[in-house]
Amino acid sequence: MKHAIAVSLTAGALALATPAAAQDDSDLSEGLGLLGEGAQMILEGLMEEMRPMLEEARPYFEEEVLPFLNRMGELMDDVTSYELPERLPNGDIIIRRSPDAPPFEPEVGENGDVEL
Repeated sequence: MKHAIAVSLTAGALALATPAAAQDDSDLSEGLGLLGEGAQMILEGLMEEMRPMLEEARPYFEEEVLPFLNRMGELMDDVTSYELPERLPNGDIIIRRSPDAPPFEPEVGENGDVEL
């Protein structure tokens, strides 16, 4: 898969690196059109190869990943207000709030309770 992408990128770079003065505009247009068609065929082939794997992974994403991301979205007001996750020596992972983030105002329940 990586090989096919590398080949198409190399072919594209070589086609664009050729001096334009040495070619007619029609030849250049035709060559770029063929290059585009070839790249499209490669990408379509890759998608067909990946489709079974994506279909197999779909239940995991729907049952595990999406609920996790939804809960994280509920807990984090704005992702840009947090630093990158950090793994502590004991294995815990923490996500610190950025020092320049706006102040956090927790939701206060009916009895004055704050969910932590």
